[in-house]
Amino acid sequence: MPNPELDAEALYSVLAQQVKAGLANADQLAIVGIHSGGAWLAERLAGELQLAHRLGTIDVSFYRDDYAEKGLRAEVKPTQIPFDVNGATILLVDDVLYTGRTTRAAINELFDYGRPAKIMLAALIDRGGRELPIAADFVADTIELSDNRQLVLQRAADGRFSLTVDHA
Repeated sequence: MPNPELDAEALYSVLAQQVKAGLANADQLAIVGIHSGGAWLAERLAGELQLAHRLGTIDVSFYRDDYAEKGLRAEVKPTQIPFDVNGATILLVDDVLYTGRTTRAAINELFDYGRPAKIMLAALIDRGGRELPIAADFVADTIELSDNRQLVLQRAADGRFSLTVDHA
């Protein structure tokens, strides 16, 4: 059930405004969303920024340092980066920034495709709890949750976002 205190659509609007203002003059801008929530956010951002031709998605399942411990998600998606990464300014998009391990894995995978000029990170929610020195350049809100909880972004059939707080 969506959490009424976490209005995902309002948070998305805040994030989109930050990204538009912060990347207005970026050279060779491209957007890469991390499956699945980050990919949904990236898709909408790319549409608003008229960058659908510079949109990629990434699944970090095989790049995580805790792969052996966590195993694979039920549905691994193929990484798709249909543009030249070399020299690009990449906006990496994730739904929830927590330990930083997903971001690290995504950066490692991006470098397998080339050497970007710059990578910036956008996250809908920063929930703290970092295990690695990673920070978002753009973030809509920061909240604290206990370790046994997780935030889950969902996308309805009409494309609208909602957030739920579940037990981890």
